[in-house]
Amino acid sequence: MNNLKCTKGDFFGGLTAGIVALPLAMGFGLHSGLGAAAGLYGAIFLGFFAALFGGTPSQVSGPTGPMTVVTAATVGIFLAKTGGDISSSAFVGAIVACFVLAGLLQIAMGILKIGTLVKYIPYPVVSGFMSGIGVIIILLQLFVAIGLTSPGSTVDVVKKIGPVLKDINVWAFFYAALTIAIIYLFPKITKAVPSTLVALIAVTILSVVMDKNVPLIGDIPQGFPEIKIGEIFSIDSGLYIIILETAVTLAALGSIDSLLTSVIADNKTKTRHKSNQELIGQGIGNAIGGMFMGLPGAGATMRTMVNIRSGARHKTSGALHSVVLLAILLGAGQYASVIPRSVLAGILITVGIGILDYKSLNHIRKIPIPDAVIMVTVLLVTVFLDLLLAVGIGLVLAAILFMKKMSDVAEEKTKVSDITAAKDEIGWPDEQVPQYMKDNVLIKHLEGPLFFGFVSGFQNIASKLPDIKYVIIRMEKVPFVDQSGLYALEEVILGLEQKGVHVMLTSLQTQPENMMRRIRIIPDLIGEDNLFANFQDSINWLALHKKQELV
Repeated sequence: MNNLKCTKGDFFGGLTAGIVALPLAMGFGLHSGLGAAAGLYGAIFLGFFAALFGGTPSQVSGPTGPMTVVTAATVGIFLAKTGGDISSSAFVGAIVACFVLAGLLQIAMGILKIGTLVKYIPYPVVSGFMSGIGVIIILLQLFVAIGLTSPGSTVDVVKKIGPVLKDINVWAFFYAALTIAIIYLFPKITKAVPSTLVALIAVTILSVVMDKNVPLIGDIPQGFPEIKIGEIFSIDSGLYIIILETAVTLAALGSIDSLLTSVIADNKTKTRHKSNQELIGQGIGNAIGGMFMGLPGAGATMRTMVNIRSGARHKTSGALHSVVLLAILLGAGQYASVIPRSVLAGILITVGIGILDYKSLNHIRKIPIPDAVIMVTVLLVTVFLDLLLAVGIGLVLAAILFMKKMSDVAEEKTKVSDITAAKDEIGWPDEQVPQYMKDNVLIKHLEGPLFFGFVSGFQNIASKLPDIKYVIIRMEKVPFVDQSGLYALEEVILGLEQKGVHVMLTSLQTQPENMMRRIRIIPDLIGEDNLFANFQDSINWLALHKKQELV
């Protein structure tokens, strides 16, 4: 209950975050193709319920770049499938079902405690993904910034931007450029008032005074939004698969986006968020917002930072931000209709620029090559193909490269030596190391997990062993063996046994020994007499029992 307190910092944090969120919510709403009102509805409902039920007290939630990009693509698909009418029951039902299902999936992810897994996403994947989102937002706003309608894909933007420059609306471009300039320059004068809000109001007033022919936002519905959940009964069954795929994408991206912002908030407030609770809160907010056809979103980094810098530390700040937006919607929605679209485009371009991971981009020549490859690959796939595919490819690529590196490291540490190399360990002076042991006994050191990435290198090393009578495989530094590693070990031991080589294992840890017993490597291939608690025991056994065989 402590997080429901409302301090002075929480009040001013929520108020300021709400003001900052206003142009962003409308901009993302327009960008999605659902209209400015959808962005406001999403910010209001998601911001309120995610704050109350989430696990990051100072977080402010609302429409974000990744979620809006996916939504915009989905809107285009649904319009094509339902006849192109954004107000039709079939279209509205599909959108509502998609948004609500995404929220329910996030709730399920929180209940199943999937939130804690996000910390395993490698930074190059996150960096490439976020930079890609930034590039997408910038590209898709270029047409709007010059007074034209943007194509639906980044590929089309790149193809068509050159030819359409002759059709540029000079005043729309001027308003967009002026908006960007104010956003970047006004903080040099004062940071007491959000520069985004200053740009929105100032350039809009200028547009009204100048009265030039530029595309405007248009009318925003007045009053409390109407619930749309009943429209889901008008969905065409042919859209079920698309709805499910998009909902999964939105749930995954929204979860990643929110938890990354939660980590940033933790660093600023010196607190620790509750990942799974945060997903439940985000899910509740997106599901309820979806019922009103509100744009889905996530924890928003910029708005959260504004909230924290204003002194907010409790859940009431995020909820208050939504109340501020609701009050604006109910009382000032009519004035938003005269805002030029290019002004919001300018705002979103600065958002896209802010999302770019400059730190990683600046270090691209200094970071390890595999990390640079992952980051660039994810960035390009994000921009030109598919967001969820980009994350998937990044994770797979990171896993493969990581396993290759670990395999190389393990192979470097795996060595073969004779008894002489271990004379100090077993307490024998060099002149006392028996010659028959030097010539007939080899020691194979394994280090690190014996997993499928290491199998090939392990087998190569084993195939190069010289002709000897005994091999001692030391496994004190092998904590884990997977199925591939287990079969590789079995193959190596079997090959040595077939050559007449006597194989001994020392210092088996619990997991490798249990696995070897389950598939009967022990005792069928390696007898109990060939297992030793430590390396010294195996040497003593050889010295006492096998001298005659070795001579």
